[in-house]
Amino acid sequence: MNLMGNEHTKVVLFDDVPDLDRCRDHLDAIQTALRDQGAVLLRGLPSDLGLFDEITRLLGGNPLEYTERSTPRTEVAVTIYTSTEYPADQSIPMHNESSYSENWPDLLFFLCDVPAETGGATPIADSRAVYQLMPDHVRERFAGGVVYTRSFREGLGLSWQEAFQTDDPAVVERYCVEHGQTFRWTDDGLRTRHRRPAWQVEPHTGQTVWFNQANLFHATSLEQEVLEALLSLYAEDDLPRHAYFGDGSPIDRADLDAIRKVYDEVSFAFPWRTGDIMIINNMLVAHGRQPFTGKRRILVSMTG
Repeated sequence: MNLMGNEHTKVVLFDDVPDLDRCRDHLDAIQTALRDQGAVLLRGLPSDLGLFDEITRLLGGNPLEYTERSTPRTEVAVTIYTSTEYPADQSIPMHNESSYSENWPDLLFFLCDVPAETGGATPIADSRAVYQLMPDHVRERFAGGVVYTRSFREGLGLSWQEAFQTDDPAVVERYCVEHGQTFRWTDDGLRTRHRRPAWQVEPHTGQTVWFNQANLFHATSLEQEVLEALLSLYAEDDLPRHAYFGDGSPIDRADLDAIRKVYDEVSFAFPWRTGDIMIINNMLVAHGRQPFTGKRRILVSMTG
């Protein structure tokens, strides 16, 4: 057992885990590391979906289905998904999984099936350090939380059917009502809107963590050319997703740049190896994705 990382973010490395039995031998140490440190890397395993599922269940219990989706994924086996399918030449911003929702997974499991030829790391960032290093004026502006808006229309981002995993509008309406979301059906599809906190208290450590996806949902997370093209065709309300301060006022680009700067300062990345399994405590650790070349294939499972 070793530590890798920087002064802010560390992952506990178990580099002698060739099989499930060895993983069981380390079970208490792994679970302690996930509760306290927040990230664990198991190295030395083969890339095997059955083994990945067994380790997921051993450490986290029954896997979750991916619900209230915000990004495209493919289910390759029951409750095992591809990581977000996003253009290889672009980054995926740092975020805590489903922190825009009332329901989020406790643990995330990443399996490196095929490492990228170049790039393609999954950077992680300690969410406690992100909160602590966030400039006071930015924290103050986010004290009221984050409003997330989504506009579902055919051919632009996810459809509402894929996002909510149903073809029944009544199921969508019931979900929105039960989870504090307003909704409106339009000629083109569906619009939703809801407010969530910008930070949370992680129950095991009792520490406050930066826990939102304002920087990812906000339209400025898109490539500039893509954003300009979308705004030439659609009003801001019709963008696939967007974010505002909790009172509904616009978020300044400067505030988002400050958030991204803190993530850059805190984050740590390592090159994937075939068979690597990284497990993260979703409240304690945020993650993203670096651009890559080649046929990178990282698989994901989640537990509650």
